[in-house]
Amino acid sequence: MMRVMKNSVSIRQQGCITVVTLDRPEVRNAVDAVTARELHAAFMAFDADDQARVAVFHGAHGHFCAGWDLQAGARLAQQVEPGQAGPLSGLEFSPDDCVAPGPLGPMGPSRLLLSKPVIAAVSGAAVAGGMELALWCDMRVMEEDAYFGVFCRRFGVPLIDGGTVRLPRLIGMGHAMDLILTGRKVQAVEALQMGLCNRVVPTGQALDAALALAQQLCDFPQATMRADRLSAYTQWDQPLPQALHQEWQRGKQCIADGLQGALRFAAGSGRHGKF
Repeated sequence: MMRVMKNSVSIRQQGCITVVTLDRPEVRNAVDAVTARELHAAFMAFDADDQARVAVFHGAHGHFCAGWDLQAGARLAQQVEPGQAGPLSGLEFSPDDCVAPGPLGPMGPSRLLLSKPVIAAVSGAAVAGGMELALWCDMRVMEEDAYFGVFCRRFGVPLIDGGTVRLPRLIGMGHAMDLILTGRKVQAVEALQMGLCNRVVPTGQALDAALALAQQLCDFPQATMRADRLSAYTQWDQPLPQALHQEWQRGKQCIADGLQGALRFAAGSGRHGKF
């Protein structure tokens, strides 16, 4: 089943998997204001869908996303009169707004904290804001000729979709500063080495590999997986005792599921690390 949201974002259901496709081939899937709203709505719909367990996010026509649409930005800049509010003033928010699921970001879903995992299938360019969208995802499956890069460094466009927050948390401050300050291109092999992606696959296979990974996640007991995922995301700003207590509070609600899993193990299921 396919649901089309205007022209640049589509949603397809594949069993328990929601496939969100960014499709603006004329600009390598760069995101303008309309597309940002469509992406935000697509992932909000995924999070609210009780039948959907995992989302796969990818770009059509060989590229993940080339970032914020600078042509659209140039048109915005020409429309702003002296003394008027800036073109992105409607995206202002406070820390109190960043409760689940989260407000609209310049690239769309970048301020959302969903209750379920999203896997990025990265082909071609995932640069500038497109790299930030990939960082927003829980995991990244990358084709061998795909690449990341803070390419917006060349034009003075800031990272305002979580790049300065998620990148250091994901790969450490040293690697993050290298990428943020230089804006250099990062190919798949290096991305895998520094932890910027989770899997590298042959060209043309990222979507299929991401779907296979998503199906693996769909097959696990969902409440426990989601509790562990959310605990990992929300522990960053907490002292160790509070973080451990939060982990316990979420995890104890899933102990009954774990006991059922123990019964399956005792009956012979899943031995020796088999899934």
